[in-house]
Amino acid sequence: MTVTAEQLLAAQKTQAATIFDLTQKAFEGLEKLVELNLQVAKTSIDEAAQHTTALLSVKDAQELLALQANLLQPAAEKAAAYGRHVYDIASATQAEVSKLAEAQLSDAQKKFGALVDSAVKNAPAGTENAVVLVKSAVAAANNAFDTVQKAAKQAADVAEANFQAITNTAVKATQAATTKGRRAA
Repeated sequence: MTVTAEQLLAAQKTQAATIFDLTQKAFEGLEKLVELNLQVAKTSIDEAAQHTTALLSVKDAQELLALQANLLQPAAEKAAAYGRHVYDIASATQAEVSKLAEAQLSDAQKKFGALVDSAVKNAPAGTENAVVLVKSAVAAANNAFDTVQKAAKQAADVAEANFQAITNTAVKATQAATTKGRRAA
């Protein structure tokens, strides 16, 4: 089977479109992250101004301790929420990139399968064993890829569950510490 100039040009166009799509997905994720960071920065400045005003109006040490204890819990919850947002953005971006890559890989597998089928049809007599071996190798490679892809998905799901559990535990621990600090004050 010979490859024509039109086929090469079509393949290059497809690759260029894929690269642009991947770049677009990466920039969309980056844009979401920048927006989140700007929002967090604005909110932090406003809260710092409010906290400073509250600190300047404190009348005794006990009021100061209570103010500080009241600041600790929301800060931990906000940090956990920020982490979840960053994780969600990264996960969504990774999912989009993976989906695009999987589509491209599926297309490449189909084209390779068509190439193998074409080569099999044009194989000289007496090469049936080699043809069976090539088809078997292609099927084994596709199965191995599918298995690795499923394992990676499962690992990502476990990592996400662990991240959520750790975040929830950290927030609960901060809440418990803050409650103890308020009682002590």
